[in-house]
Amino acid sequence: MNDYLAAVMAMLGPAGNRHADPAAWDRLHAELGIRLPSDYQALVDAYAPVQLNGHLYLHHPATERWNLGQDIRDTVRAWSEVSWDDLDFDLDPDEDPRPLSGLTELTFGTRNGAWPIARTDRGETIFHVAEEDTAPWLLTEDGEGGWARYDMSFAEWLYRYLIGEDMAGPGTSAFYPGPVQLRRLPMTAGERPEPWSGPDRGM
Repeated sequence: MNDYLAAVMAMLGPAGNRHADPAAWDRLHAELGIRLPSDYQALVDAYAPVQLNGHLYLHHPATERWNLGQDIRDTVRAWSEVSWDDLDFDLDPDEDPRPLSGLTELTFGTRNGAWPIARTDRGETIFHVAEEDTAPWLLTEDGEGGWARYDMSFAEWLYRYLIGEDMAGPGTSAFYPGPVQLRRLPMTAGERPEPWSGPDRGM
């Protein structure tokens, strides 16, 4: 079994852990009523708030700006307003996430529902799904109404995203050769984003 967490961190470089705070995660999990995956927590603590390769954003539960809890609440609120039953007659097969999820009703921000954990500036959203009695998996929306399911951990998803695979449905790859480009997001209005590069990865 591949250690995708270690593989991703090898591509991103040394962990900064600037905002790592177990209490912040405890508060977030108590608020959500679920626990987010440990590999996701490790990556967020190591690098977030951050933008990866110019597109993918990871927020953090311990920061006021780029706050993960606030981002989850805002995104859940927006997606919870969608009435899939009202859209049934207009949806193409890849535009209805319910068959992919195996559920007649897909909910957002519920114990067995979809939880937004990352997004890109291209409009893509990555959801963590933790159904009872099943291994966690990911559901993605490509920003244009297309959905895809990935039965894997977040670390594996991120590894495949960074090596250029289609990770939000067909035609969604965002591969950049060379080291991964990271950009630390500003914590105050006066700060500027702080870019840096991961180690050489032979790509």
